[in-house]
Amino acid sequence: MSQLNRRSFIKLAGSAGLLGLAGPPLLAHGATKARVVVIGGGYGGAIAAKYLRLADAGIEVTLVEKDPAFVSCPLSNEVLAGDRSIDSLTFGFDGLEGHGVKAVQGEVSEIDAANREVKIKGGGTLPYDYVVVSPGVDFRWDAIDGYDQAATEAMPHAWKAGPQTLLLRKQIEAMADGGTVFITAPPNPFRCPPGPYERAAQIAHYLTRHKPKSKVIILDHKTRFSKQGLFTAGWKRHYGDMISWVSGAEDGKVLAVDPKKGVLITDFSEHKADVANVIPPQRAGAVATRSGLVDDSGWCPVDQRTFESSIHKDVFVIGDSCVAGAMPKSGYAANSQGKVCAAVIAARVNGREPPEPSYVNTCYSLLAPDHGISVAAVYRYEDGNIVAVEGAGGLSPSDASAEIQQREAVYQRSWFRNVTADMFT
Repeated sequence: MSQLNRRSFIKLAGSAGLLGLAGPPLLAHGATKARVVVIGGGYGGAIAAKYLRLADAGIEVTLVEKDPAFVSCPLSNEVLAGDRSIDSLTFGFDGLEGHGVKAVQGEVSEIDAANREVKIKGGGTLPYDYVVVSPGVDFRWDAIDGYDQAATEAMPHAWKAGPQTLLLRKQIEAMADGGTVFITAPPNPFRCPPGPYERAAQIAHYLTRHKPKSKVIILDHKTRFSKQGLFTAGWKRHYGDMISWVSGAEDGKVLAVDPKKGVLITDFSEHKADVANVIPPQRAGAVATRSGLVDDSGWCPVDQRTFESSIHKDVFVIGDSCVAGAMPKSGYAANSQGKVCAAVIAARVNGREPPEPSYVNTCYSLLAPDHGISVAAVYRYEDGNIVAVEGAGGLSPSDASAEIQQREAVYQRSWFRNVTADMFT
């Protein structure tokens, strides 16, 4: 991609937070005009809650999150490398409360669309006029024989940052030099970041410094993956032959596991792992399933212009759980969707037509502390679907200089600081 296009994309991405919300607030003070319950305090939910209040202070916004704090999946692979603490990825909700968002810790049992109530486990309900659902992903526990929630204590997925990330880190630290770390990469679609291919690089970065005789093997359900050429070239450059990738066409599909023995079973082989990072196939977050928002695909169909559920009126689904056309399941995509959704609800509350949506995404990956790569895109709504704008965004060039690669690493960390500040302050 040309430097001009990349600069233009960065300028557009930086202004994405203003899309549909430019100009003065619709109402600064006054009586409650609508009650909105936001489920999930991550990249989609937190930003939707904040931007609803910024759009119209007359909208009462309650954010329900089951955990006391949010732990970011983006950049969590750096914890495995030993280059970042989990605390640096952890954020509370005080900043949102400063904008007038009511933060409630609790787990939603279901959305009762008939009675327009959100039910909280253990008792209690929240009445609503609109609901925004941003629960991330859940796992298909029946997809890999022998892999269930109990098995994650021996073979962590580390796909939801926090205790699982620290467990995987501890296992890698305890592994003897010369050991093998296996990573199982799931079929599409799956939530990324953290990405399995970035994860392989970050684990290898740790191993080259502390256990240089060790190996990382990726067993992949797929036959190709995003940014594949950039990853494989970067692996070779930084880590030599330490990382191997086995595709689904080459016996890479993991069908079963034995957590007690540390064995991964494919069509034709059994692999004994010193450390096994099993990332199972995924589906919409559990609350979306319990609330009847998913279809046969396991994901939530929505009006891709507004993110309103195709199944329940006045219920909006954003982020990883929804079917969003060409947009991937990433934190940046969820952030963009949250802002579009907030603008739609604010317009609807005030009897206005929603603004024309525009969406952006960048997926960064760190191959080494000073080597970043990315894929970026701008999207528009067209004929009922979100589609990529041709010629906008693009992929990091394969012949990028070391200086450009270092800048991409800086951009990734800068993006993280900026987006989390936007979410939580």
